[in-house]
Amino acid sequence: MNNFLTELTAIIADRKANPKPGSYTNQLLADKAKAAQKVGEEATEVVVAALAQSDERLVEEMADLIYHSLVLLESRDLSWADVIAVLEKRHR
Repeated sequence: MNNFLTELTAIIADRKANPKPGSYTNQLLADKAKAAQKVGEEATEVVVAALAQSDERLVEEMADLIYHSLVLLESRDLSWADVIAVLEKRHR
C-alpha cells in the first residue's frame, strides 16, 4: 500500500478514536448513511469525469471516491487491508 494511503487510513481511524469538533471526517463517521451516500455521489462523478472531462478531473474525482470509501469502511470497522485481502484472494 502506498505510504500516503497508509497514513490517510491511520488519520481516518484516529478521527474515529479521537473525534475532532467540526471535522468533516467525523461527520461522515457518525452518519453511515451519509458516508455511503457520498461514496455513491463520488462514484457517479468518476463516471462523468471518465466520459466527458479531463484526465485531471478524473484523477481528482477518483481521489474523492477513495477518501470517501476509506471513511465508509472505517465507519463499518473495516479497512483498506480487508479490500486488499479480497483482491489478493481473487488474483490467486
